[in-house]
Amino acid sequence: MITEATRERLAVLSAFVESKPTRGRWLVMTHDNPDPDALAASAALTLLLRRAFGRRAEIGYGGIIGRAENREMVRALGIDLVHVRGLNWRSYQHFALVDTQPRTGNNQLPPEQQPDLVFDHHPQRKASYQAGFSDIRRGYGATATLLAEYLLAAGVPIPRTIATGLVYAIRTETQDFSRGPSEGPDKEVYDALLPHADKGRLARILYPRLPLGYYRDLQCALANLEGVGTLVISHLDRLEQPDIVPEIADLLLRMEGKTWSLCTGLYQDRVYLSIRTSNPRAEAGSIMRRLLGKRGKGGGHGMIAGGWVPIEKAPGGDVRALQRQLAARLARALKKNPERIEPLRLEPGAVPLANGRLAIVAG
Repeated sequence: MITEATRERLAVLSAFVESKPTRGRWLVMTHDNPDPDALAASAALTLLLRRAFGRRAEIGYGGIIGRAENREMVRALGIDLVHVRGLNWRSYQHFALVDTQPRTGNNQLPPEQQPDLVFDHHPQRKASYQAGFSDIRRGYGATATLLAEYLLAAGVPIPRTIATGLVYAIRTETQDFSRGPSEGPDKEVYDALLPHADKGRLARILYPRLPLGYYRDLQCALANLEGVGTLVISHLDRLEQPDIVPEIADLLLRMEGKTWSLCTGLYQDRVYLSIRTSNPRAEAGSIMRRLLGKRGKGGGHGMIAGGWVPIEKAPGGDVRALQRQLAARLARALKKNPERIEPLRLEPGAVPLANGRLAIVAG
């Protein structure tokens, strides 16, 4: 399960880290609003730096951890991380980026600070070539898979909590291996770690208690459904946390007859958006970057993509107009007529029963 590429890169990584003073502290940074892949991968890299190289390392993040599953993951697995508001940047001499890359606009590493390490599975950005060491594997469904391989190659024992996090991250990032190949490094690492995962904690993460705000956002998403052809769209209002945007995009993609979904929502001074597709040959990240142009920041890979646009870019200060504009641009990119985007009404319907009668489902 440990690829030859990982063994070779571990040797290079070892030489690079060992060349740094042992007293220097490391800060492992995730992307803003970290998801399970970023959380598990950063925990794995921190463990690698500590156990394999004897370095002091901590995890830092920006934004919020908003989704109920992600908050439960941090609690249940005891992942120790510090928000950027509580960081003293002068305390760290070395920096690593995990599941993100420099100057992408989705992490809090100061733009003038060159990262020592970069680990990711999204398309490589130009700025990443300037890092001291980078390993960016586009053939991997999750950054967690990559960092798990490094731990295994280095012979570092993986604690039960981190094994659980890695398993959950691979599962969610690949959507149970429906995104990308069903076989390969992601599946191999998952199968190897699953027997060592804590099933009780994994269940707690999978099925957390949900706040009332979740149902309020869900109600808003369903009330604002639109579509054209195989594209389904929903625009949310102001949000308590931005993680609901990709969650709704995932949910919309399950709608019968739809192969693309877009969800947008307002959080603080940005409009966040997520694109999902069931087309395995699609390049959602490339479409997202074309969609945003120079107005915002975004990216992705394969079947998923995310990004944001400052509210100040809204024409005439009309945020809803900006959301509609983004939807129209996506429709055109998919060769659909944006003028034909129309509401999708959830009307009461008749459901057949076993006795042949009809039950009327209230709206």
